[in-house]
Order: sequence, then structure tokens, then C-alpha cells
Amino acid sequence: MSGVSSRADEARRALQLKSHDLSAMMLALALGKRGLGQCWPNPAVGAVIGHDSSGRIIAGAWTARGGRPHAEAIALAAAGEAARGATAYTTLEPCSHWGKTPPCADALLAAGIKRLVYGVVDPDPRVAGQGLDRLAAHGVEVIAGPLPREARWLALGHALRVSAGRPFVQLKLAVDAGGMVPAGNGAPQFVTGEETRAHAHLLRAQTDAILVGSGTMTADDPELTCRLPGLAERSPIRVVMSSGGTLPASAKMRASAAAFPVWVVCAESARPAGRAELERIGIVLIPVAAGPDGRPDMRAAMHALAGRGITRVLVEGGPALAQAVLKADLIDEALIYRGAVRAAGPTIRPFGAAGLGGLTAHEALLPHAERMIGSDRLSVYRRGEFW
Repeated sequence: MSGVSSRADEARRALQLKSHDLSAMMLALALGKRGLGQCWPNPAVGAVIGHDSSGRIIAGAWTARGGRPHAEAIALAAAGEAARGATAYTTLEPCSHWGKTPPCADALLAAGIKRLVYGVVDPDPRVAGQGLDRLAAHGVEVIAGPLPREARWLALGHALRVSAGRPFVQLKLAVDAGGMVPAGNGAPQFVTGEETRAHAHLLRAQTDAILVGSGTMTADDPELTCRLPGLAERSPIRVVMSSGGTLPASAKMRASAAAFPVWVVCAESARPAGRAELERIGIVLIPVAAGPDGRPDMRAAMHALAGRGITRVLVEGGPALAQAVLKADLIDEALIYRGAVRAAGPTIRPFGAAGLGGLTAHEALLPHAERMIGSDRLSVYRRGEFW
């Protein structure tokens, strides 16, 4: 779209919006984020019901755990009769098809909603504008709302799964003051402070699956659960990339596989000796095509995860895995935590010989934000085409 037509669209949108629409959409986005990591394979959506003239908030909700009920249905139930004649704000276009629940577009019509302000059109071909058309055909004023980039970012995992057959990929990496990663010696080595580690655990609570390589399993033996107080149940699916489809007999993940699922992505040719035992304790093996190096192809792995409903993946492995997802051009967002001191003992360059420069020089990833977390610095990079 040209700059002229884009500015024209923004001007038309501004004329249709009311003074309170921005704050209501900001609330809908904030509510939608609460569902991240909990709704797959459905998208995390925020919905708000507001008084049409005053802007007073009547109700708000986000998609329930497991993807149902949808945010709109929950918000309408909370609003009751007060929804009649009100404005609905949704971060994603209301669905128009029958699945395991009725269409949200029909629910909004039945509730008597007068006006809909939406974030982005749903790219799912079962919807793709049909929800908006149905509402408009029944007299509802349908308006493209403010903050479309933020709404698109919130729904990006869903959009990529249905349009590109892969999940949203978020990379997290901690480096020391010199930009290096500890080599590992069988136990985690921290180069950042407690506040940063808490922030990283919050990322775990907001993702569908967390991915590490077999090297990290050997070096650190991580549990990969969310250990923030009260958020253990939000721990993601734990995924290990293992060419041979094995998991060490002493791995901590084995003991908790019944409570927090573990998937092992392996090469199609893998014939793991302990497969029967892995399956007995509930660990799922996912064979995918291998690359020239014999390791599971990264794009094939992401395609397989998306096929199982995963919309968001947090890559939390070491330098080798980070380099692999960068080389495959799969990173949508990278979060680099830089500690204030240098690591003690052996270290490894992230992203191969180029170190951090391998990431910062990548033409698709642009600097997005930077801030301090305690004494550590967080730098965020995002794929420019999506932001």
C-alpha cells in the first residue's frame, strides 16, 4: 500500500472514531495479552463492551483457557442487557463460522450491539472479513479501530499458523557484559539478575511451547516450567530438538512429564532405543525431515508444531539453536538480556562466529525497544514486515 493511500485510510478511520475508542481498545489489547499461551490453537483475543455515548466500560474479557469460550461471548455474558445499544471492541474480527461454539458475530447481533470497533481482520479463511460483513449487513456500524499494529502483533501467532503454516517464533537469549554465553557444565549458569530471570519466566507463561536443543539438555538439564508464584499451571509445552529422539534418563523433564507435557522433535530416521519408555511416561515423539547435517530441519519442525495447534514458540536454547533459527530466518522477535558482569569460566559466541552481530545485522530484524531490568539491559528486535 502506498504512503498516500495509507494516510487516507488513517484519516478516514480518525473521522469515524470517538474520543473514548482509543482507551477502550487499549484495554481490549491488555486483556487479550492475558490469554497468551493459554488459548492455542485459538488466538488470544481481548473484548470490551462500552457505553456508546459516554465510553463507560460495561464489561471486558479475554479468550478462556483452551480457546473457549471466546472473549466476545464472555464479555457479552458479563454485560447482560447493558450490551444492547452498546459498542463492542475486539482485538480480532469476531468469528462468523460454527466450530465447537456458535459464531461470535451472531452473539453480538443477538445481544443488540450497535457498533463494533475491531483491531484486525481475521486471516483464517473461515472468517476473513465475513464476520464484519455479517454485522454490517444487519445494521451494526463496523469501524477499523485504533492501534492496528498492536492488534496485529497480538494475533500474529494465529495469523502465521493459518497463513504460513508456522508459529510465531520468539527468541530469548541471555549474554554476559561481553556479549558471550556461558558454556555450561551440567547446571545453569546465570549472567543476569533475579529480576531479569523473573521476566524470562513471564515469557514462558505467555507462550504455547518452549524449545531447546539437546545441547542445552546436556549442559543445563532444565525443567522449562514457569516458576513465578501462582503461574506454574501456565507452564508451556516443553519441546526438545533431538536428532536421535532421545532424552537423558536423568532429565528433570521426565519426572514432570505427566503434569507438564514434553514433546521431542527428532529426525524421521531416528530409532531411539528408549522410545517405548518415553511414550510410557507420556512423552510425545515428533519425527520431521532432517536437514543436510542430519538434524531435524528447523522449518519442518515449526511446521509440525503448528500442525499440532501451536501458535507461539519461545526458543530458549543455547547458541547452536539460536543460530539455527536465525539461519532459517524464523525469528519474529528476539529478546537479548545483557548482564552487567562477565561470565566466569568458558563462554561461547551466540549466533556463531559473528556473535551478537549475526542478529543485529540481520536485515529482517529491526531494533524495537531497549530498557533496563535491574542492572541488566534488555534489547528487543522485531521482524519489520510485521511491525
